[in-house]
Amino acid sequence: MKFQDMPYSRIDFEKAADELKKIMEDFREAADWEEELEVHKRYYALSDHVKTMRILAQIRHSIDTVDPFYSEEKDYYDQKMPEFSNREVEYRNLLLKSPNREKLEAVIGRPAFANMELGARSVSQETVPLMQEENALVTRYEKLLAGAQIPWEGETLNLSMMTPYLTSPDREVRIQAAEKVNEFYESIQGELDEIFDLLVKNRTLQAKKLGFENFTSLGYCRMMRSSYGREEVESFREQIKRYWVPFAEEIWENRRKRLGLNKLYHLDEGVSFQEGSPKPVGSPQEILKDGQRMYDALSPETSEFFRFMMEHELLDVFSRKNKQVGGYMEYLPEFGAPFIFANFNGTSGDVDVITHECGHAFQGYLVGKEDPVREHWDITMETAETHSMSMEFFTNPWMDWFFGVRGKDFLLSQFEDAAVFIPYGCMVDEFQHIVYDQPQLTPEQRKAAWKKLEREYKPHLIYGEASRFYENGGFWQRQHHIYSLPFYYIDYAIAQTNAFQYRIWMEKDRQGAWESYLKFCRLSASDFFGNMLTEAGLESPFEEGRIRELTQKLAEIYERLRSE
Repeated sequence: MKFQDMPYSRIDFEKAADELKKIMEDFREAADWEEELEVHKRYYALSDHVKTMRILAQIRHSIDTVDPFYSEEKDYYDQKMPEFSNREVEYRNLLLKSPNREKLEAVIGRPAFANMELGARSVSQETVPLMQEENALVTRYEKLLAGAQIPWEGETLNLSMMTPYLTSPDREVRIQAAEKVNEFYESIQGELDEIFDLLVKNRTLQAKKLGFENFTSLGYCRMMRSSYGREEVESFREQIKRYWVPFAEEIWENRRKRLGLNKLYHLDEGVSFQEGSPKPVGSPQEILKDGQRMYDALSPETSEFFRFMMEHELLDVFSRKNKQVGGYMEYLPEFGAPFIFANFNGTSGDVDVITHECGHAFQGYLVGKEDPVREHWDITMETAETHSMSMEFFTNPWMDWFFGVRGKDFLLSQFEDAAVFIPYGCMVDEFQHIVYDQPQLTPEQRKAAWKKLEREYKPHLIYGEASRFYENGGFWQRQHHIYSLPFYYIDYAIAQTNAFQYRIWMEKDRQGAWESYLKFCRLSASDFFGNMLTEAGLESPFEEGRIRELTQKLAEIYERLRSE
């Protein structure tokens, strides 16, 4: 079924609650674990339906944020889902307390039960109104950015449409584009501060009501971190500061020299070469067509997956006015279909959609088709981002199809961008720890904290006059994860180190690396993160010395890429 034909109907949450109540009653009356499991399958069906309708409404709202029908539907789920989620926690508590738990764990998996325990700590009836308010604030932020109307050469563009000008090979164009974007952010600065201040207060109050010292601890529960915690994350960040930041700074210095600049300003960072960063040589339609050829060549599994995506029109990737910024993948369980949302803008980011987001979608398609245990679909984010970031590297052999004679240039810039991202990802995470550990900070103090972290993680960084909003400590306010998905961002940094492990593995045994990747995708959430890394033949990035070892090996690959 094509995406546009997927039927939507608003969930009647009173009926859904009644159905869940009946499931709970039947679970309590089940004679043995096998009957409990059959009842649990009915919960799968109910949950699948609620998720599918909610996600359909969310996607269609993202596609056109001014569509009044789906805007209203989005607001409806923002209001109703917290209370229903609370009822779901009540149901899962029955599984946790079941006398047959050990046998249920053998089917569903121990990580699922660990996540249920974290989920039970993350919500209560008392926090439902606060969760509703939180959802509304996040939606307000998303609409604020999606509604950007930036005047440019007689047109009115949104933030996504400005990207080609922000990364233009003509430095004067970059300066003018940066100034326009700066003006937009300065115009909404007060509202950005207000929304985030309200979010911090809201989330802190939720944490207090749930018995946590602050939202940081609650945030870890929400992220379902059942196999590592704050101590491991802090150790990881410290290793990045010690070993990876110098490696990244060397890359930035090489880029400065390559661009022939005396100083590398922020507005120059998105450009890899004097002639500009590599851009796709084909039209958006041709990118999709070449994506099909690429996945046909990569493996039988990826060929089947991408043909399914194209046949059912499950990629909405063309930029339009009033379309939400950014990109994501969602899975529609009732239709067994991943969906990819993005904004093509004529840059290499268009190809990243066909690799990164398709990494997410491929894993979802594979597991949704092969594994009926829904808990195995509920992957944590560092696992999910390993799937996507690794796919970016596995598709390297076909980049000439997208970039023509500049295929090698793209591979160099891709490697560099992935490497220099990791310090930024850690910086976002440390910033969020500061913000939620100290919720009393003012907007000005938060911005000062961000500026301090920039000096530690990106010591080369210079903003300049065209980026006054950023210079004053506001860059983080354009990072929607900080508003929408607190404590998510470190998952990207962790996952990127896993993807680099695959990049190193491919150098010596590409087939072995691919088989490991397929295994890791199929493991999904059936085991704890660290165990799955071991089973797939990867090493934990938390281990002392691992980051230093990685940077040493990657430095060799980097020099080879630079010399080609």
